Amino acid sequence: MSGKKRSTLICNCENTMQLTPSVLANAFSSQGEDLKDVEVHTHLCRSGIGRFEKALSENPDTQLCIGCTQESALFSEIAAENNRPEPVYFNIREKAGWSSDAKKASPKAAALVALANLEQKPARAKSIISDGLCLVIGKGHSTFDAALLLNKRLSVTLLLTSTDDILLPHKLEFPVFSGKMNSASGTLGAFDVIVDQYASMLPSSKSSPDFAMLRDGAKSRCSVMLDLTGGSPLFTRHQGRDGYFRADPKDPAAVMRAIIDAGEMVGEFEKPIYVTYDSEICAHSRSKKTGCSKCIDNCPAGAITSNGDIVKVDNDICGGCGNCSAHCPTGAVTYSYPERHDTIRGLHLLSETYHKAGGKNAVLLCHDTKHGMDLINAMARFGKGLPHNVIPYEMHSTSGIGHDAMIAALGCGFTKIVILADPSKLEEFDALKKEIELTASFTNVLGFGKDRLQLFVETDPDLVETKLWSLSPEKQITAKSFVPLGNKREVARNAITILATAAKTKLKEIPLPADAPYGAVNVNTEACTLCLACVSSCPADALRDNPDTLQLRFVETACVQCGICEATCPENAISISPRFNLAPNAMQPVTLYEEEPFKCIKCETPFASRSTIERISAQLAGSHRMFANKAQSELLKMCDTCKMETLAADGGDPFAIANRPVPRTTDDYLVAEREGLSIDDFLAKDDG
Repeated sequence: MSGKKRSTLICNCENTMQLTPSVLANAFSSQGEDLKDVEVHTHLCRSGIGRFEKALSENPDTQLCIGCTQESALFSEIAAENNRPEPVYFNIREKAGWSSDAKKASPKAAALVALANLEQKPARAKSIISDGLCLVIGKGHSTFDAALLLNKRLSVTLLLTSTDDILLPHKLEFPVFSGKMNSASGTLGAFDVIVDQYASMLPSSKSSPDFAMLRDGAKSRCSVMLDLTGGSPLFTRHQGRDGYFRADPKDPAAVMRAIIDAGEMVGEFEKPIYVTYDSEICAHSRSKKTGCSKCIDNCPAGAITSNGDIVKVDNDICGGCGNCSAHCPTGAVTYSYPERHDTIRGLHLLSETYHKAGGKNAVLLCHDTKHGMDLINAMARFGKGLPHNVIPYEMHSTSGIGHDAMIAALGCGFTKIVILADPSKLEEFDALKKEIELTASFTNVLGFGKDRLQLFVETDPDLVETKLWSLSPEKQITAKSFVPLGNKREVARNAITILATAAKTKLKEIPLPADAPYGAVNVNTEACTLCLACVSSCPADALRDNPDTLQLRFVETACVQCGICEATCPENAISISPRFNLAPNAMQPVTLYEEEPFKCIKCETPFASRSTIERISAQLAGSHRMFANKAQSELLKMCDTCKMETLAADGGDPFAIANRPVPRTTDDYLVAEREGLSIDDFLAKDDG
């Protein structure tokens, strides 16, 4: 779709929506079109279908956008018959037009039209092939019947966890085994399972299945799995595990849905690559010192694992919840469905169009495609619908929104943000709660209150509707858009600066929660020896040295508070403190500690920090065998060149100082005693 001109068709669904054409025209001003009115159709999917067909034939390079989702199947069929690509569909009926506030809904409808016409970079996709081999797991005759039905579409193998209540047919169409699942891994097209107490059913089984050759640890591979055990899921975040279907065997409708869905899983599929990963800026670990593990800790699917100093992202398993990207302090893990800059551009466009069309007190409602849209649909059809000022923003997963997007939304004109979450995925929202807490820290300290962000974890549309209509109005903070260029931290800083500029009280720094990704590094100058181990371990290049002198420098805007420097420091001289520094010099290197260099006592060449040499001399001189006398102790105060020259003087061996004496063993003493020699004479004789 990139680069194509777009043509938008809007329908008021048989006059069930009150849409004002002149107000809708604001949706196209962002595209450079100066329209006074927008044509609003009344029955586009029936009596007005000719207008759609005309739009298909007018310009083959035009991408059609249709303001109707209910009849999308019909429009797609007609487009295919005319060899045209599938249109883009967007919903203004349930999201705006069907509401008790319908008379005021045109500004919101204009915003939704504008968002639908925003070009976004599509996510990359990977191909997955399923050969249709399906493992059905469960107990009893109901599982056997499910396997029979599914076997009409897929190649089924049945694993029975219990053989009670099974009537075997005269003709067996698939292999049957008994056993208990030990473990399962993988995804669509490549599931690996290990089964204990595994045994195959005997062909001679009569009244009930009989099994033979019981063994543990049997391994197998399949492309699809249907779990009818009714127990715990075999995978974390099982809802997003492609190719894994699970249903309560006591719910026949759920079992049938699972059979139908699983039956479609054969052939070649495209799976979005939800995230990209840049190992160069990952702050996970350095030299076996663990720093940040937020992406690993908050991945409900277990798709991210430690891989030495970096992490490994398994795109086959990833279900696109977005926790990793939202919570990553550096932006090493970046969401691509859509990308960050497209998300923020979309939020800016929604707010800008809504306000330009006369809307006020804009509330952003973030919802997912399934759970959230189902609730919105129920409210629109059986309740009051959405308030006119609540603007829905559809996401693949609401847990994927981070503080950068939240603050950008508040800065571009939204007064509140409501995030609608699915209670069945409650374990996925720990990272989101942290991001909400972080955003609230900024708004609260800046004087805008801490209740501008709300998380609704609900399944009841009546409760959601009541909460939305009961939202107290908030004063708009500001309405400034910016181009979201750069990495995550640069985008976030621009958004935070917009909020800080709008605050009545001008602050230099903002205190933040303990695990915030912004902050300072503190150095105990009495303990620091300027060994610069922290510099070499810093993954974000926040700590730096000075090649011309002994200095430890720090760029605060680059610090992600991963704590690797604190863990690496051999002198325990470093600590970190979360905060957001609003001062301009936060982007410039500042000196944390500097020291006079120690000069070689022979050639006066600077070669180390004074505190380091003094500390080493105090610890080793006169107490270590290599530096037992004064002459040897002086070597500690020499540069490498002078040290070698001193050791080599008078034909000495520069490396002799490193030779350890041969250990004296019990055998040495016994042999020396038999030969009537002292141990020293014996060892000297042996060396000779």
